[in-house]
Amino acid sequence: MTSAPIPAEVFAALARTRPAPRSTATLRAAIHARRMLLLKSLLVRTDRQRRLLDPAARRDFERAWALLAAAERTGPAAVREVLDYPTTGAWLTAALAAPQGAAFERHLAHLAGVAVAAAVRAGHPVTGTLTVPTGPLVLPGLGVLRCPSGRVRLDGGPDGARIADDGGHADAVLHPAGRNGPGVPGRADGGTGWSELRTLPGGTVRLDDLDPYRTPPPGTAPGSLRAAGRPDCPWETWAGRWRRARELLAAVDARRAAETGAVLRAVVPLAAAGPGATPMGATLRSAPGAALIQLPDTARELAEALVHETHHTKLAALDELVPLCGPGGDAVHRVGWRPDPRPVPAVLQGAYAHLALTDLWWRVRTGAGADPAWRRRAGERFEAFREEVGQALSLLLESDELTQAGREFVRGMTRHHAGLGVTAQNVP
Repeated sequence: MTSAPIPAEVFAALARTRPAPRSTATLRAAIHARRMLLLKSLLVRTDRQRRLLDPAARRDFERAWALLAAAERTGPAAVREVLDYPTTGAWLTAALAAPQGAAFERHLAHLAGVAVAAAVRAGHPVTGTLTVPTGPLVLPGLGVLRCPSGRVRLDGGPDGARIADDGGHADAVLHPAGRNGPGVPGRADGGTGWSELRTLPGGTVRLDDLDPYRTPPPGTAPGSLRAAGRPDCPWETWAGRWRRARELLAAVDARRAAETGAVLRAVVPLAAAGPGATPMGATLRSAPGAALIQLPDTARELAEALVHETHHTKLAALDELVPLCGPGGDAVHRVGWRPDPRPVPAVLQGAYAHLALTDLWWRVRTGAGADPAWRRRAGERFEAFREEVGQALSLLLESDELTQAGREFVRGMTRHHAGLGVTAQNVP
């Protein structure tokens, strides 16, 4: 049986990889709880080391914190959207890991942008100035204002706020979150020096090609996760391919199409792969809800990448509620989809994402909604990955590194895997 933080039926649905609104709500609550824990940890560390901080850095942090707290009282749901945005998690993780001194203080300065974004979205009055020693004012989920002066002036209330570089180099008028549903940011009237994040068609997912925390710093993550800059992110191509990918998913599995739009908060474009290289995708454990993707050549490939990365986010969020692997395991194992041996947690991550893809390919292959080219591709991939996932599940069941909940979870995955390819009715 699973532990108290998650209902048994939700746990079972997650093991099957099948979308369910209750499962999504449970995982988003887990992400928020984790985010609040990290935020509190940052406040505790700052308070304990206040005498070691530069007085100006400490003062700026305290002012930003006060603004964030006031915004939360005005519009808690809007502030939650900012705190739960993926790059906010990456920032908090980086700040808590930074050594004391200038590096830590640079991360602390980012709170100014978090607080301003929260206040704007909540419609909380903002006035006065904030120091932005790192140069740009980064508003998570909204955009970036260039601030060469190192100070930003704020002036606004419930209907909108003007933010401007104190030296007159840049400005923008930002409006509170709209009334089109949760997660929908307000609009912005940008002036000089303002770059706004763009929303992908048909939902609230942002194409985040601006936030400095969207990918790990060079040398801190395995492989090459180089962010693509805005000049290398053709908007029309991304928007068109995204729209078509969502249409393809909706035609074969409407629930899964809806899930990708609910679980993902951002798509982060990665720098293009070299000629002949397979497009790369990734999800950072510190930033669940962001799919880091090199733009695939086709909408079909993008649809598959979205399903893949959605399940990395789902498993990362679930593991915060119910640990699936025990600590300290150092055994590595070979899996069919990777050339390098993988530790048990990585085997579980890969098996889970590929089980979801195998489920998708079964529906593409047997349903009437897919075009012939995708049906052919799905047929080939279904057979290959069904076998590879089965091997990985057997390996996991034989491992002593899973927790009791992890073993139960893998057994649920195995039952779903066994039903794929039997009859369509076996796969609700």
